Amino acid sequence: MLTDNSFDVLIFGSGAAGLTLALRLPEQVRVAVLSKSELSESSTLYAQGGISAVTQAPDTFESHITDTLDAGARLNNPDTVRFTIENAPAAIRWLVELGVPFTRDAAASNHDSFHLTREGGHSTRRVLHAADATGRAMETTLLDAARARGNITLLEHHIAIDLITGHKLGLAHNRCVGAYVLNRDRQTVEAFRARNVVLATGGASKVYLYTSNPDTSSGDGIAMAWRAGCRVANMEFNQFHPTCLYHPKAKSFLVTEAVRGEGGRLLLPDGTPFMERFDERGNLAPRDIVARAIDHEMKRLGAEYVLLDISHKPAPVIKDHFPTVYARCRELGYDMTLEPIPVVPAAHYTCGGVITDLHGRTDLPGLYAVGEVACTGMHGANRMASNSLLECLVFGIAASNNIAATLGETAPPPAVPPWDESRVRDSDEEVVVSHNWDELRRCMWNYVGIVRTDKRLQRAWRRVDLLQQEIQEYYSNFTVSNDLLELRNLAEVAALIIRSAQSRKESRGLHFTLDYPETDTSKPPADTVLTPEQPADIDLAV
Repeated sequence: MLTDNSFDVLIFGSGAAGLTLALRLPEQVRVAVLSKSELSESSTLYAQGGISAVTQAPDTFESHITDTLDAGARLNNPDTVRFTIENAPAAIRWLVELGVPFTRDAAASNHDSFHLTREGGHSTRRVLHAADATGRAMETTLLDAARARGNITLLEHHIAIDLITGHKLGLAHNRCVGAYVLNRDRQTVEAFRARNVVLATGGASKVYLYTSNPDTSSGDGIAMAWRAGCRVANMEFNQFHPTCLYHPKAKSFLVTEAVRGEGGRLLLPDGTPFMERFDERGNLAPRDIVARAIDHEMKRLGAEYVLLDISHKPAPVIKDHFPTVYARCRELGYDMTLEPIPVVPAAHYTCGGVITDLHGRTDLPGLYAVGEVACTGMHGANRMASNSLLECLVFGIAASNNIAATLGETAPPPAVPPWDESRVRDSDEEVVVSHNWDELRRCMWNYVGIVRTDKRLQRAWRRVDLLQQEIQEYYSNFTVSNDLLELRNLAEVAALIIRSAQSRKESRGLHFTLDYPETDTSKPPADTVLTPEQPADIDLAV
């Protein structure tokens, strides 16, 4: 069965980037926003920190730019950093007008002033927040606004299989014209056509065993863009959030970095502080340094976790600033007002991704990428805290402006053939998928992870290469499923991460290798760019 859905703009992903783009398009533009899970289930929903922006003196654009470049180990694109930061205030004003309930400064004489927090890497307080659930406040507000727009079609439980391009259709002009999508509720493959396609699918943190992100973060957009012929960059830089709650029932509960910003201390299991041995900024060091330090100490001691302690602060302050964290800890038997809580580093943010320009355009005409899926040059070797939601907003707006300006010049998408399932059958060995999923994530955690060596990367490559062969055989013979598609994409992204890590013969930012522990200062910092030899076709039997 084939359902043909035609739109002006097709957006994959319903987080901050995708919804911002959809809402900023003119109301006469027909938009579809597809989510592979529930519409609200995105990384945005779980973002506890906030959004960094210069909103009041004495803070300045130049200060924010310098902090971002320092955190990114000078691998950032300075033009991108400036573009993002200078466009931040207007993006924040739009969110306020939309109704996002940022926490106000109760002590200020001006009731319109916002309460600003300071997070790791920032030289001053510049992070706007909605208590400690900023992402939830943003996601809820944006989604409510999208639901109220008559030109936006919102679809849950739709996972993209692959992009449809002119190349795959045998056309002379190669342009992205849509995608084949698995409707999980109907278990049918549907064709979606569009003048422009947007990847707002988030990152690939689920490639690692421990992650603070939801199950949706399986690298779908990065993998699809790569298979369609787009370059990717800096895939070796995956940011690890230093403090995820360690508890068998916690799964992936992130403890916001604002806890450290407000005075939280990292301690060894015996109560000894250790961050000052790794960085003069101590507990306020950028998160890559903190995550590496925690990982080092855990492995040195054979410890399962370290401790995060803010119990020396007054209990009302803790409950007021961190109500979500406090409540979740209490559910699991911890009281952060009285005792330290156990934490571990967890994969949190994919710093690299699909290469885009300042309009969000990829190498493939008609295809845009915004948010964590993209490599804009904003983050360099390390994303500074709270710059990610900002990037989603600024580039969501920039891409929407470009699409709106060029939509009239873009021809309607051509007809596309149905997805051919005549030669596949239902699988009787689903254990293959679950086994390979577990093997892939453990392999990436053990051999790639935070601290790397050439030998570990070689071992990882052999295992991932074998897994990809098995997945391709399985994919070719059996009916596609959500788990199979995510596994395929994760394996693709894992291979890109390993190739990128092998090519960087230095330690910089989030990439740390024992074989090359120093940063190479003999030449200017350079991106790791991977280019597909040719677009990787799948058999559509067209």
